[in-house]
Amino acid sequence: MINVEEVRQALTGVLDPELGLNVIELGLVYEINEVAEGDLVIKMTMTTPGCPMHDNISDAVDWAVMHVDNVASVKVDVVWDPPWSPDMMTDDAKAKLGF
Repeated sequence: MINVEEVRQALTGVLDPELGLNVIELGLVYEINEVAEGDLVIKMTMTTPGCPMHDNISDAVDWAVMHVDNVASVKVDVVWDPPWSPDMMTDDAKAKLGF
């Protein structure tokens, strides 16, 4: 069984290079589900549909999570519903960005 909190912690190392904050702080990760033993599906979004860093961020999520114990595979599912908004950020992230 995969420890979801370890996955979440690993994802704090994945930064949005334009904003300099991690995908957890930004509220980009919607769900982390172990769909079968060792197999994760991460449902996430980007700050904008045309995000030029889409592939880089998705690849970084995959790479970070594959280093968590008991993870055999990762599928990063980028979704646009619900659309991301600054309200999804943590209070710390809002403060760092001046919201």
